[in-house]
Amino acid sequence: MVEFQVDKKFDFPYLYDESQAIAKAYDAACTPDFYFFDDKLDLIYRGQMDDSRPGNSKEITGEDLIIAFENLLAGEPQEEIQRPSMGCNIKWKN
Repeated sequence: MVEFQVDKKFDFPYLYDESQAIAKAYDAACTPDFYFFDDKLDLIYRGQMDDSRPGNSKEITGEDLIIAFENLLAGEPQEEIQRPSMGCNIKWKN
């Protein structure tokens, strides 16, 4: 993953959770499961990126995450309904 991060020139932090301790601490259920925190580290969004899924032919837009970012930047409250991610369940090691 480090080589991938360097090759792709990530300009954001990422976490490789080999022990799965972080996933368990945040009650992650599937991948991808998006968490968005504000500058006070309060969780303001947890859910899907958008309505696209493998095989459903919906365009990848990032709409749900974009709305959360835009609401934060505009000082608006977050939408109360946050749709959960619908990815593969996490295969827990133990």
